[in-house]
Amino acid sequence: MSNIPQTGRTRRLTIRLVVLQVLVLSLLGTLGGRLWYLQIRSGSEYTAKASSNHIREVVDPPVRGEILDANGKVLAGNQTKLVVSVSRTSLLQQKDHGKAALARLAEVLGMNAKDVSDKVRLCDAKTPQPCWNGSPYQPIPVTDQATTQQAMQIMERREDFPGITAQPTAVRQYPSPDGANAAQLLGYLSPVTDDEVSKTAGKTGKDKYLPSDEIGRAGLESVYDQDLRGTTGVDRLEVDNLGRVIGSAGTTPAQPGDNVVTSIDSRVQKVVEDNLVQAMNDARTQFDKETNKNYVADSGAAIVMDVHTGRVIAMASAPTYDPNLWVGGISAKDYANLTNQDSNYPLLNRAIQGQSAPGSTFKVVSTSAAVQAGYSLDGHYPCPSSMTIGGREFKNFEGESAGDISLEKALEISCDTVFYGLSYDQWMKDGGIKPKSDPADWFYKTAHQFGLGAKTGIDLPSEVTGRVPDRQWKTDFFNANKDAWCKQAAGGGTDYATQIARENCVDGNVLRAGDSVNYAIGQGDTLVTPVQMARIYSALANGGTLYQPSVAKAIVTPSGQLVRDIAPVVAGKLPDDQKTLQYINQATAGVITEGTAAWKFTGAGWPQDKIQLHAKTGTAEVYGKQTTSWLATYSNDYAVIMTISQAGTGSGGSGDAVRKIYQALYGVDDKGGIDNSKALLPTPQTQLPKFNPDGTAVLRQAASFTVDYPAPVPALPATATDQVAVEPNRSYGRSRV
Repeated sequence: MSNIPQTGRTRRLTIRLVVLQVLVLSLLGTLGGRLWYLQIRSGSEYTAKASSNHIREVVDPPVRGEILDANGKVLAGNQTKLVVSVSRTSLLQQKDHGKAALARLAEVLGMNAKDVSDKVRLCDAKTPQPCWNGSPYQPIPVTDQATTQQAMQIMERREDFPGITAQPTAVRQYPSPDGANAAQLLGYLSPVTDDEVSKTAGKTGKDKYLPSDEIGRAGLESVYDQDLRGTTGVDRLEVDNLGRVIGSAGTTPAQPGDNVVTSIDSRVQKVVEDNLVQAMNDARTQFDKETNKNYVADSGAAIVMDVHTGRVIAMASAPTYDPNLWVGGISAKDYANLTNQDSNYPLLNRAIQGQSAPGSTFKVVSTSAAVQAGYSLDGHYPCPSSMTIGGREFKNFEGESAGDISLEKALEISCDTVFYGLSYDQWMKDGGIKPKSDPADWFYKTAHQFGLGAKTGIDLPSEVTGRVPDRQWKTDFFNANKDAWCKQAAGGGTDYATQIARENCVDGNVLRAGDSVNYAIGQGDTLVTPVQMARIYSALANGGTLYQPSVAKAIVTPSGQLVRDIAPVVAGKLPDDQKTLQYINQATAGVITEGTAAWKFTGAGWPQDKIQLHAKTGTAEVYGKQTTSWLATYSNDYAVIMTISQAGTGSGGSGDAVRKIYQALYGVDDKGGIDNSKALLPTPQTQLPKFNPDGTAVLRQAASFTVDYPAPVPALPATATDQVAVEPNRSYGRSRV
């Protein structure tokens, strides 16, 4: 028997070999299919992706468009400066995370090393300004004030300043033409955040944010950001595997942003700003007998509006700030000065965000309401020194009594008790404390018809609505505050606020007689903004048309070609017929000649026979503060509104300032003489400015108007944040003129 093993395959081994062969062939087939897919089917796609790995994109920021006044003067423009920037990505790649490089940079720039370090740190909830709130991958500007010598030191010693550049850059600038500040109107810029970049990643063109972008954060810079921003350019560079540039893959040039032409006249803006500040300074020299101290006059606003279009000619808010503080990043000190309590919050635009009780300026609304409710324009209504309603006394200012007078006379002398009586009578007709199922509520309905309790739609951000305290508001407010009121009432306090809380806990949802009579004279829970009152008084001047207020007139290219016109928008009509409007016009003219504003206008030399003005004064009581001064006026061309918190009476606090604004507009001197050559804007400007071929405006020779002011009085420390109205006193409910 042989010892040589048999070489024949067993059945099990054969099966294994077949399975292995099939597996190998399958793998080879799969690999071949995948190679075909990658090289043939999707070859072009992956070739493009491979090519893109050798392309580096360099962003070229566009030049931001300018904001121009009505004559083409630059309110917000650009200035080329040497900007020193730091790349955080490069810093973090260094062993010491760039500490040595930043220290050397601070030495070259003559800055504090900590200040430089703070500017390039990233903002978060725990990091105070200064810090960087833009993309961490974007070069962070440290200063835009570098000298040529400093820039050369940085660029010639690149090994000492890794990741640091110094190059000419177009930087935003607010040049204040004619000395006009207009900070709240214009707004400011700041870098986009990572979140904003990621949210627009799938978009294109102007809708897509890049890490290098700066966008408008307030004012016109915010509202018209897309028009102003332009389109970012991109240089596509070919690089080798070591990152060295070996060629160009194409360039998309940056497209500059368009310009915004506004209705603002920088000369008028300057006059309005100066007169508002002067009125506040003057008020601080006056003694308030109610509080036994001088008026605080801590904040205010003023508007000049074209009554025929709703366009804003000037808008001032005080206190204010320098918008150039934001350029290149705001410092910690400056940011604190703008936002701490002692600053009284100058970032607020009080012309659209400041809301307070309107006082007697509201009586034009109440007059319209009375007529709609059926009270005759030819009737006479009692004007006693006081009225007792619900066991409480409601007085006229200083207890005057004028007997039975017309509504015209009631507006002229600002008789509170006439409007108390009308409102109380209407409240009783609506059912009083137990209202009808469908009360007419004419006094509240008319306020809504005048556009109150809603935004005007002006092309500025963060406008507030004000408040019409009607039955619905009372119910909503009661439901939201009942628990807090009842808790305060249970505490047993005897102060005024607790007394009100005790009443409101029981029936705060009921429209009481005291609510209605206070409301009729612009007190109680009523809140309005200056821009709302400017629109109302413009409508009285133009025959009843309520325009949507606007600041921008047109968008034009950098060369001055029209992109789009921004036409006036009619938002509604006053509910009055022409007879009622003429009646109110006659009454408000009487305020200038014989009424509560006469001593500041015709008594001060205003030529009423040549340029007729109309006015209504108002002095609103605010719980815990001195009275708020309101003066609402109009001519055939303009409405001029001024309000100053804690400044006294309407005519006393604002009268001189408003008269001087009209003097500048029409060229009127202190003795009533008219010199048209000195008139800044005797009629509203309707045409857009003309432009030179290079895009600069053709500036015409214009009149100038100067006023000599006395030395300013320092402002007292402010503690208020806004002009929030509280019902002055349910027992007395006075409204001053």
